[in-house]
Amino acid sequence: MKKVYRSLRLYLHYISVNVRCMMQYKTSFFLSAMGQFFVSFNVFWGIFFLFRRFPRVEGFTYSEVLLCFSIVLMQFSLAEMFARGFDTFSGTVRSGEFDRILVRPQNEIMQVLGNRFELTRIGRILQAIVMFGYSIVKSEVSWSFSKVVTLLFMLVGGTAVFAAFFIIYAALCFFTLDGLEFINIFTDGAREFGKYPIGIYGKRMLLFTTIFVPYAWIQYYPLLYLLGRRTDILYLFLPLAACWFLLPALCLWKFGVRHYQSSGS
Repeated sequence: MKKVYRSLRLYLHYISVNVRCMMQYKTSFFLSAMGQFFVSFNVFWGIFFLFRRFPRVEGFTYSEVLLCFSIVLMQFSLAEMFARGFDTFSGTVRSGEFDRILVRPQNEIMQVLGNRFELTRIGRILQAIVMFGYSIVKSEVSWSFSKVVTLLFMLVGGTAVFAAFFIIYAALCFFTLDGLEFINIFTDGAREFGKYPIGIYGKRMLLFTTIFVPYAWIQYYPLLYLLGRRTDILYLFLPLAACWFLLPALCLWKFGVRHYQSSGS
């Protein structure tokens, strides 16, 4: 318990250091945060103009799709905010900085996590909150305690799944010394595809995201529960159960650390 407490204190210290560094250049920080806020509106306009032409997409209304997209955007932004150190890990390996991390007494995962904290992603989260607020008013979801818990589980599970892919991306850098761009299919690509409920892409895509990659666990199935289209209480816990995806990601990371050879930089 003391070890966990010390690790948590260390991570909070890392965050405070990152935040203080960002605040040394306040104008740059606020401009970056505003940029994150407005850039995501490109996707929003795509949804807006589509529903100007079609009233529904596979039975989902404009407000229901916005609810779906806002949750996925929050999931991705939270993962990118806290796990950004893994997303930029290729540079750490190429520069030889990881050698320095390994000789320190602290856990290497905690050090990589604390290496980068992207507070500027708060702009994107704010935009997701604005869309979420609008969709709540317009979608007429009948909120209850179980649905609020489902929403919280969606944020936790979604953040864990996206963070797992950042870890996988970082673990592969041990063998390639550079990032593999195909991983973006599962991170940025999932964020883009996630603006619509996964079920509209067909049964094969739904099957793939249910069995192999648990995106449907954090998006489609709990969304059906929020909208009242499913009443099984199992849908409430699916997003939290999706956290299992962190286990193979961490195993791959540990395997990569054991086989790590310095880049010689």
